[in-house]
Amino acid sequence: MGPGPPAAGAGAPPRPLSLTARLSYAVGHFLNDLCASMWFTYLLLYLHSVRAYSSRGAGLLLLLGQVADGLCTPLVGYEADRAAGRCGRCGPRKSWHLVGTFCVLLSFPFIFSPCLGCGETTPEWVALFYYGPFIVIFQFGWAATQIAHLSLIPELVTNDHEKVELTALRYAFTVVANITVYGTAWLMFHLQASAHIGPMQDVSDQLGVQDVPVFRNLSLLVVGIGAVFSLLFHLGTREGRQVEEPDEHSPLLAPATARPLLLWKHWLREPAFYQVGFLYMSTRLIVNLSQTYMAMYLTYSLNLPKKFIATIPLVMYLSGFFSSFLMKPVNKWIGRNMTYFVGLLVILAFAAWVALAEELGVAVYAAAVLLGTGCATILVTSLAMTADLIGPHTHSGAFVYGAMSFSDKVANGLAVMVIQSLYPCASELCCKACMGFYHWVMVAVTGGVGMAATLSLCSLLIWPLHLRSWAPGAQP
Repeated sequence: MGPGPPAAGAGAPPRPLSLTARLSYAVGHFLNDLCASMWFTYLLLYLHSVRAYSSRGAGLLLLLGQVADGLCTPLVGYEADRAAGRCGRCGPRKSWHLVGTFCVLLSFPFIFSPCLGCGETTPEWVALFYYGPFIVIFQFGWAATQIAHLSLIPELVTNDHEKVELTALRYAFTVVANITVYGTAWLMFHLQASAHIGPMQDVSDQLGVQDVPVFRNLSLLVVGIGAVFSLLFHLGTREGRQVEEPDEHSPLLAPATARPLLLWKHWLREPAFYQVGFLYMSTRLIVNLSQTYMAMYLTYSLNLPKKFIATIPLVMYLSGFFSSFLMKPVNKWIGRNMTYFVGLLVILAFAAWVALAEELGVAVYAAAVLLGTGCATILVTSLAMTADLIGPHTHSGAFVYGAMSFSDKVANGLAVMVIQSLYPCASELCCKACMGFYHWVMVAVTGGVGMAATLSLCSLLIWPLHLRSWAPGAQP
């Protein structure tokens, strides 16, 4: 269990979190990570290739989810910063985490299950309306869990390197969640293929309606495992109180150096808030869009069997898993900005490789290692930069995470909708133009967005993170 808050006025630095407390915190996002893995990797593929919905219809549902998530995120962040939002003995952040967990558990399995009451003659718009409410509830729950969990980092630890370590542990379990999803998907596809004999073998190598049970069972397994880890989080993590009661060690007068509270409206006047926000948005665009379109790229551009939509993402996240443990020493050695730049170079190398190579062959595994390592590096580092920005202002930390997550969710949804609208085939089945289309989509979402992230990083090198209004000696 995590240590309680330090005694006020004691003068001693807060004790570091125990290993148990750090691991308990790290698994608190596991359910979200499991669901996000399926959402970004398989939703478009499931709706388009398995359920045979149109490309724009599938993109519209993903856009709906991203917009719902984006709208809910800053609102949840604002409410999570209020001490009034308590549930029993939980603090405001753990209370929102609990509410979000229940919403995810109750809604997510319906997204990857057939439309109840729908038949072959049911219009597509009816099915889209059916899935809509479940997607909105799921994204609200996902946003509540994510923001509550992220905003606990600056509250649990204050040392910069401990923040990186906690973020890296969190990302390590994100990778474990993705490995769990992709490993289970590979096993299910393998068992399905082994059940077919003779002429049916070729049919089972391509995605189709026969794969509906695979995605349904995978979603049920995801929520079952995630529920167990969410319980471990709530049992093992203690949220610090927003306002501590005075005791015999507390000073009678507040120290003269006390700083005023940094409220949500004050953040909107800080240039550093927008610098980190754009960098975080660019990072999420690279990570999420590459994850979303990797399955399409493997299936249609490289024409690989469907088992590769499990094995290649698995390789990506295994490489990300191992690289995440290097984040703390690398950040300590070369600093935040250079660590992020190294990750960007790896991603740009992947984009150049994909752009220049028509056929990858077995080299697709090496390309997956590059992308997985680069994405892990920039994601962990951008989250650590966000924690640095918040610093001691933990009372409004959830709003900061919420605002940044809002921009990334809406940007992801709009980007997917634009890409889906540019789908070149007149029919819904992939034509010859479709093969080159997803090839250049992968180049754009890694190389193109990577260049935008590079410009954002340059702004941080020229104007380092600094809260102007709350600098020593300044008045808000």
